[in-house]
Amino acid sequence: MKIAMIGSRGIPVTYSGIETHLKEICPRLVGCGHQVTVYCRQEVEWPGDEFLGVKLVRLPAITSKHLETLSRTTLATLDALRQRYDIVHYHALGPAVFSLLPRLRGAAAVVTVHSLDWKRAKWGRAASLALRGGEWASARFPNALITVSQTLREYFRRKYGFLSEYIPNGISLPRSRPARLILEQGLLPSRYLLFLSRLEPGKGCEYLIQAFRAVLTEFKLVIAGDAVHSRAYRDWLLQLAAGDPRIVFTGFVQGELLEELLSHAYLLVHPSDFEGMSIAILEAMSHGRAVLASDIPENREVVREYGYLFPQGDVEVLAMTLARLLERPEEVVRVGWKARDYVVREFDWDTIAERTEEVYQQALEEKPPLRLAA
Repeated sequence: MKIAMIGSRGIPVTYSGIETHLKEICPRLVGCGHQVTVYCRQEVEWPGDEFLGVKLVRLPAITSKHLETLSRTTLATLDALRQRYDIVHYHALGPAVFSLLPRLRGAAAVVTVHSLDWKRAKWGRAASLALRGGEWASARFPNALITVSQTLREYFRRKYGFLSEYIPNGISLPRSRPARLILEQGLLPSRYLLFLSRLEPGKGCEYLIQAFRAVLTEFKLVIAGDAVHSRAYRDWLLQLAAGDPRIVFTGFVQGELLEELLSHAYLLVHPSDFEGMSIAILEAMSHGRAVLASDIPENREVVREYGYLFPQGDVEVLAMTLARLLERPEEVVRVGWKARDYVVREFDWDTIAERTEEVYQQALEEKPPLRLAA
């Protein structure tokens, strides 16, 4: 099959969960004999036009919070129509509005919903409305709809009356890195808490900073991530943390530093207000790290009995839970290793790539009609 991936910023740099997802499944699809192209932002940080057999096509875009994805997806779709792909696979709600066009040209269109993006606090009313339109399109236009969590699958079943294909995010068995780069950051193994996410409204970093400041401890809090279109929010977080030398902002991390941070964190804290399926949680668990997450349905679905939960947005309970867990190192270590066994068993990228390939084959063979009825 000749496959196009549209809707990400590009690989192999993991700007978000979508890029991580594509970085893992695309080379595996190539290994199964398929031709895979990923449409990327022009500035993607990778030398050359190929990554592990995956063709990278760089496209310009309007540098704007509201127009970047739209403009790049428009150009990607136009090019994909010319290239005559068998499968055009859109990722996220915004790009899904284009998924009708490949069908009109005889290709099979697939959409993966990674989260309900209109819930993100960073979007204003008009952008949220447009993303709701993308949600409607993702349920109506493509040959196949994939959702990355059972929570999202149930949402689409209740609202649109059909079952999507559930294919989760995954993990690769990680390498445990000896502490080297983190020591240069002034961090000691098992003596810091880790927040790993983009810095944008809805990720809940403000709850964590406020809660951590209320805890008497010599542990540090590492905020690993940066803002893309939410620099005012990042500046506000810096103000919240001002005067507390225990709070360390690293900016965007990847590669060896990321692996070291995950290998040696005492605990990953993931206080988000909404998710699809958090790859940060899965990666921390795969490193044998315990996770403390907000109790939103998407986090509960992943964490289950293999981690800890606190009420979404409750800073006081979060502070008390942090203080309690910092006093129980043996329990935290034990929970972390149980979590590792669980995610290695349940969230395997090889299986995820195989299931994606099956969805493609079914979409090509069955060519289901458009679901335009209300």
